[in-house]
Amino acid sequence: MTQRIDYQQQSPELFRKFVDFSLALRQSSIEQPIRDLVDIRASQINGCAFCLDMHVKEATIHGERPLRLHHLAAWRESTLFSPRERAALAWTEILTRIPEQGVPDEIYERVRTQLSEQELSDLTFLVMSINAWNRVNIGFRIVPGTYDKAFGVDRSGLS
Repeated sequence: MTQRIDYQQQSPELFRKFVDFSLALRQSSIEQPIRDLVDIRASQINGCAFCLDMHVKEATIHGERPLRLHHLAAWRESTLFSPRERAALAWTEILTRIPEQGVPDEIYERVRTQLSEQELSDLTFLVMSINAWNRVNIGFRIVPGTYDKAFGVDRSGLS
């Protein structure tokens, strides 16, 4: 597969503003390890190879354990994730897949036992962001690893 258009070049102002939005999420109430898990899980669900590649590398740089990364696709069955992480992953999955009937009260209530209102709101913006990145990178077939050096993920030791 070859890359399609260069959306960064074609829409530079929109791209910059979206990058700024994504960077602002680093200052949210959601801690880095959960942000990494959310980015990876949404990218797995959406099948975004570029984002999956980049966020696994970022998580590795941030010190995430390899076994947890391997278990992420089966987080419900794994004992490696805390209740707070499980809540964040459940919210990520339901908002990424949005069922026809919307978000069930049971999932919302379960997530609310682990996250404050602000944390839930911040997490929702995080899920929105990664899903948007997945869509643009899938749509334009951005090749995994293309921007490793620019994003500093070449330091991960993964290639």
